[in-house]
Amino acid sequence: MAEAALGAPTEALAGLVERVTFHNAENGFCVLRVKARGHKDLVTVVGHATTIAAGEWVQLSGSWSNDRTHGLQFRASFLKATQPTTVEGIERYLGSGMIRGIGPVYARKLVRAFGEGVFELIEAEPARLREVTGIGPKRAARIVAGWAEQKVIREIMLFLHSHGVGTSWAVRIYKTYGADAVQVITDNPYRLARDIRGIGFRTADVVAGKLGIAPTASIRLRAGISFALAEATGQGHCGLPVEEVTAQTAALLEVPLELIGTALELELADGEVVADTLEGRPCIFLAGLWRAEQAIAERLRTLAAGAPPWPAIDAEKAVPWVEGRTGLALAPSQREALRLALASKVLVITGGPGVGKTTLVNSVLQVLRAKGVEVALCAPTGRAAKRLSDSTGLEARTIHRLLETDSKTGGFKRDDTNPLACELLVVDETSMVDVPLLRALLRALPDGAALLLVGDVDQLPSVGPGQVLADIIGSATVPVVRLTEVFRQAAQSQVITNAHRINRGQMPELRAGEGSDFFFVEADEPEEGLRKLLAVVGQRIPARFGLDPVRDVQVLCPMNRGGLGARSLNIELQAALNPPGELRVERFGWTYGVGDKVMQVANNYDRDVFNGDLGVVSGVDAEEGELTVRFEGREVSYGFGELDELVLAYATTIHKSQGSEYPAVVIPLTTQHYPMLARNLLYTGVTRGKRLVVLVGQRRALGIAVRNGSARRRWSKLGEWLGGAPRRLAEPL
Repeated sequence: MAEAALGAPTEALAGLVERVTFHNAENGFCVLRVKARGHKDLVTVVGHATTIAAGEWVQLSGSWSNDRTHGLQFRASFLKATQPTTVEGIERYLGSGMIRGIGPVYARKLVRAFGEGVFELIEAEPARLREVTGIGPKRAARIVAGWAEQKVIREIMLFLHSHGVGTSWAVRIYKTYGADAVQVITDNPYRLARDIRGIGFRTADVVAGKLGIAPTASIRLRAGISFALAEATGQGHCGLPVEEVTAQTAALLEVPLELIGTALELELADGEVVADTLEGRPCIFLAGLWRAEQAIAERLRTLAAGAPPWPAIDAEKAVPWVEGRTGLALAPSQREALRLALASKVLVITGGPGVGKTTLVNSVLQVLRAKGVEVALCAPTGRAAKRLSDSTGLEARTIHRLLETDSKTGGFKRDDTNPLACELLVVDETSMVDVPLLRALLRALPDGAALLLVGDVDQLPSVGPGQVLADIIGSATVPVVRLTEVFRQAAQSQVITNAHRINRGQMPELRAGEGSDFFFVEADEPEEGLRKLLAVVGQRIPARFGLDPVRDVQVLCPMNRGGLGARSLNIELQAALNPPGELRVERFGWTYGVGDKVMQVANNYDRDVFNGDLGVVSGVDAEEGELTVRFEGREVSYGFGELDELVLAYATTIHKSQGSEYPAVVIPLTTQHYPMLARNLLYTGVTRGKRLVVLVGQRRALGIAVRNGSARRRWSKLGEWLGGAPRRLAEPL
């Protein structure tokens, strides 16, 4: 910050923080609107502060600069904030939403009633809060509890700050460890990386260093090994070759390689990790994932060896019966697949868009339900489950809801002691299912039940560890139907024909004729791409196709970072489609207002919302310190301090879009996305579009993605557990 102002005279400034426009609590960067002494208008201040809130008094030193985009700013190289002491400052501070139960209205009432002594009164004489009109026992209790919580959070913040850590995690740490947080962290700071979503090893390592833990201490070496393997699961691996684990850990910790070997022996002895081989190479696996893959393989082999729970069905009669029932003539490949499905206890159905997977699944369900078979349908995400319900006319639930999540344990109520009540389980979008989730699902499946796995194996594999659908198909342990024939009606869609061209490594047809549903908008420079993307989403699609730019159009990005990444585009799209008004809340680097499209980014079993769920902000209550989101017709409330579970979702990554379909999809593609340009990524993005797909960007980037058919390998042992090294996919019918 100081470097930006080199050569400019240093000035001192002091004033009251009117509004915190932006604050990244991890690195402290903030943009403030300050009522500064000696200045008639509010001053925009850019600087760094560990914690900051409206109403606080700030002392600043720095210099003025004229930003091309944002105008005149004071760039603070020094910023010190103090708890407010003036009546005006206290009112702004209390009304900032820091304490649930106090918003601007009640802040004003409290300050009028108790003046500058309001902080002491809340702590020492809380019963007197009820002297204020509108504050009953319930609100008074919430204010007292909120104040006490803020005190503990403040202590955690001070502790973290004194140990070199950003404070955005203070609320999350408090919710995880409670009032014992400081003691827990002091005993083992590496628990932060293991227990708190978003805190990485490096952050925990800074705390450990400040607490006096030596660079070569056993606790640090072992934590480094766990971190290296945990990072690998984030890349989809269940384990890593030994030499990669040790090399990555040594590089991370900057210690000699031989020390890592000793620590690894301790981890193995304690059972935290498991040594095994994969394709003949010695590997290290996280114990839980190693056991889960082994259990999946054993369960699938046992299920596949059994007979279906229904009596033998004459396929020669079933085929014409179901064709008469549905009014659809099955293709030869679908008839053969139906025969196989009726005779199999476990079956996989795979294929791209427009090849008749839905028709085949419906035919199987029609026949089996006519025989009285009890079925259960599920999918990994809420949107995928809704699509499955719409296409079958039967209830379909997310896997988490089917298994009945247990908010107390973070596990599931349905397991081998409390199995699902079904004779056939249908799992759609199986390519999205990771190892832990499939393990939980198979554990809850009754021994006598049949299993039908449906999905497109050519899409991206799961975000979580493993590649279960590809491994199951490649092992040839269970029967597989691969549908390849694109039916006539589907072949009229350029989205579908181009998706198949991309999947074959061919460039999509970019000449858009009359009635086309696939377009390419060329943009050679990122700035031009941004301008054209905003026009496509906000004006051209709504005008030509009558689609709502917020509800019906989804921007899907290859990655989060960059000018045409999801994060940057969310800010641009929000400004264009739903600019923040007066009623808004600013937390964790995002601004939320009514009408904003948002995505849940963490599983929350208490709220019954899960990673990837899309919703729309339906209310912001400054008095209660709550934001309300509508998910599929259901209202869910968040405290302002819990908004790190949400992000704006006008744009999201293609990875996050798996399992969803949208009326219209817009995909930016430039060479700045180079690290992520791959065929299966582009194919997955294109197949999310139901009625319309628009690519915006460079032909060169499109060509790179189409040609790059080499999927990144995942270190997963499921294929070997299932019966030898993974083999080629079964031949198409």
